[in-house]
Amino acid sequence: MVEITAIEGASDQSLWQGFKDFWSDRFRILDNYRPYIRRQNPLPPWSASDVEEFIASDPVHGPVLKTTRDAVKFLAVGGIVGAVSTASFAWKYSKSPHGAVLSLGAGAVVGMTFGQEIANHSLQLYRLDTMAAQVKFMEWWQKKAGGRS
Repeated sequence: MVEITAIEGASDQSLWQGFKDFWSDRFRILDNYRPYIRRQNPLPPWSASDVEEFIASDPVHGPVLKTTRDAVKFLAVGGIVGAVSTASFAWKYSKSPHGAVLSLGAGAVVGMTFGQEIANHSLQLYRLDTMAAQVKFMEWWQKKAGGRS
C-alpha cells in the first residue's frame, strides 16, 4: 500500500506540474512585466509629462506608445456608450434596479471590447508591437527613477 500512495502522490504532482506548465505557456506574455511588478521597492508613479518625455525621446517605441495611449480613448468611449445604453434600455423596460446595474456592468464590458476592436482596426494596432513599447517605457522609467526609488 505504501508503494501505491507514493505512486498516487507522484501522479498528483506530475498532474499539477503539467497544469502549471500548460497555463504558464499560455500566459508567457506576463514574463515581460515580471521585473517591474514583483519588486521589493515598487517603481514610483509616473505622470503624463513623463510619458510624453519618453515618446519624444524614443523614435522607435515612442510613436507606438502614443498610438497605444490614443487607443484607450476608444475603450473609454465604448465602455461609456455600452454601459449607458444597456442600463437605460434595461431600466426603461423593466424598472428593475438590480437589472439596470447588472446591464450597466455588462454593457461597459461589451462596449470596451467593441471599442478595443475598433481601435485595433482603425489605428492598426495589430501591426505594432505594443507590448515591446510598454516594456521599453518601463525600462526607461526604471532607469530614470532609479535615483528616486
